[in-house]
Amino acid sequence: MNDRFDPAEVGVLAPKSSAHAGKPRWVGKAIALAVVVAVAATAYHLHGSGAAPVAAPPAAPVAVSAPLQRNIEARLGFLGQFSAVDRVELRAQVGGTLTQIAFKDGDIVHKGDLLFQIDPEPYQIKLSEATAQLESAQARLALGTRELARAQELQRSEAGTVENVDQKAAEQHAAQAAVDDANAQVRDAKFDLDRCKVYAPFTGRMGTHLVSTGNLVSGSRAGSSPTTLLATIVSLDPIYLDFDMSENDYSTFQQSRAGQKGALADAVSISPTGDSGFSRKGTLNFIDNALDRSSGTIHARATIPNSDFSLTPGGFARIQLATSAPQPALLVPDAAVLADQTDHMVYVVGDDDVVTPRKVEIGDLRDGLRVIRSGLKPTDKIVIDGIPSVRPGTKVAPHAGTIQPDSTQAAEGAKS
Repeated sequence: MNDRFDPAEVGVLAPKSSAHAGKPRWVGKAIALAVVVAVAATAYHLHGSGAAPVAAPPAAPVAVSAPLQRNIEARLGFLGQFSAVDRVELRAQVGGTLTQIAFKDGDIVHKGDLLFQIDPEPYQIKLSEATAQLESAQARLALGTRELARAQELQRSEAGTVENVDQKAAEQHAAQAAVDDANAQVRDAKFDLDRCKVYAPFTGRMGTHLVSTGNLVSGSRAGSSPTTLLATIVSLDPIYLDFDMSENDYSTFQQSRAGQKGALADAVSISPTGDSGFSRKGTLNFIDNALDRSSGTIHARATIPNSDFSLTPGGFARIQLATSAPQPALLVPDAAVLADQTDHMVYVVGDDDVVTPRKVEIGDLRDGLRVIRSGLKPTDKIVIDGIPSVRPGTKVAPHAGTIQPDSTQAAEGAKS
């Protein structure tokens, strides 16, 4: 049985049915015409009315520019931590009652400033006793000297004996020894009295005081008990920046250092936490004599001037070491570099205004611009603004843009 429907056959098939034997042929033709009209109407609604197609969207406007060309040096970057050049624990050398604290916690003090005062009265008494003993010894020495002179005179006139001269001489020497001992006692008492005041050994920042006024403190000269820690002080200018180099970085640095001389070889730039650029300079003054076998790194240290006392021991900073003389390089805005999984790319606009993605190898940031190590030519036109509206392979409406370095932005390490 054939299920296919042919409208033209409606008029022929209709008479064969007994139910329609009396109907005229034009009825079948009318039905066929109605079916054709219905099919045409359905096709019209499904496929549109035949209007003109929608126009393509206009090309996206973008700013383009050739890469910026500058001479820059290769650098190594590290993270370091500040430490004080000098750090002293202030302890009492003499014991007694603490009577005065002459600073506020966290103050910056200068060399020679008074910090602590211990009750001096016991040591003033000791000094007075020693002074009196000295005066007594000096009187005995004067008497012994006169008696020795008289004995010698009598011995020369044969009125005295040699034994008498020897006795007076011994007494005079004993008196001299007593004077020397008394002088030592005076110096000892004066030493203790002077140590009742604790002064700043250098200019630096004080920590918190660890003993309050009225407490009894123990001094190092007592010898029978531990000394009392009063406070700590750290120097601020200059300040150290400690960091670690990996074995590969250390090898690179050693090779580059062989070709440099003088201050250039040891010059460093740093960017403390919160700073926007590597504006501070310092000097590399120490590299350890062996690699740490457990970490594969070697310790290094730079000295940084800190005349404004803005750098604090314990803080962190990034540090950069130059490893080559300045060489030509291409730079682009960091925002123009897009991450593509493990690669990076930029959009390049050709002569036909069609956008093509270009894979590039990147370096670090310099004045807010990303260094391009490979993948670009100086004549390439890259998209620097309007990137969100760009699609690879589409035509754009480019206009000239400008790449401006920004020295206020920090130079960071290469993108990962």
